[in-house]
Amino acid sequence: MQTIAVIDYGMGNLHSVGKALEHVGSARVQITSDPQLIRDADRIVLPGVGAIRDCMAEMERHKLLDVIQEVSQDRPFLGICVGMQALLESSEENGGVTGLGLFPGHVRAFGTQLYEGEQHLKVPHMGWNGVSHSLPHPMWHGIPDQARFYFVHSYYVDADNQRQVAGRCQYGVEFAAALADGPRFAVQFHPEKSHTHGLQLLQNFVAWDGRW
Repeated sequence: MQTIAVIDYGMGNLHSVGKALEHVGSARVQITSDPQLIRDADRIVLPGVGAIRDCMAEMERHKLLDVIQEVSQDRPFLGICVGMQALLESSEENGGVTGLGLFPGHVRAFGTQLYEGEQHLKVPHMGWNGVSHSLPHPMWHGIPDQARFYFVHSYYVDADNQRQVAGRCQYGVEFAAALADGPRFAVQFHPEKSHTHGLQLLQNFVAWDGRW
């Protein structure tokens, strides 16, 4: 049986992610901070909630930074929410934080003057929003273009390499809602909270061989 390691560094919605993965596939799900168990897993999920500085500090404290760099290169790897933002080069949050640099680009603040037309938008961006597919990718199998997913974030990904942007979303600005590079796929939204389409994305992850 395949194993999926959900990386536990104390900053993720681990119970919901783990239960959703168990629901959609036959793989064995391990919620763990053990570097060896993570290295031994067939698939890796990096979730995250909260402030990026705390997330990066906890990854470092658990000696996971090198492990994440390693396992994201040779097997299906999924980053979720702050777990996606941590894969970028840097974030403006907390006065500036260095990320893992697995995707070129930076995480920007929405700011307070955010508008759609004349409508002032609240920050954080919280709730359902449509995601447009900008790359054909196996992770979008069975998910229609502009399907709605659940977001909760005050910072957004500004990707340097537009060829790695697999999905886009609009909230005052257009931002990268999904990134893809080799076996890595990362999403700003929470698939575990996104009902049918979110479960489909997780099911696609369980079935994906890491190629596209």
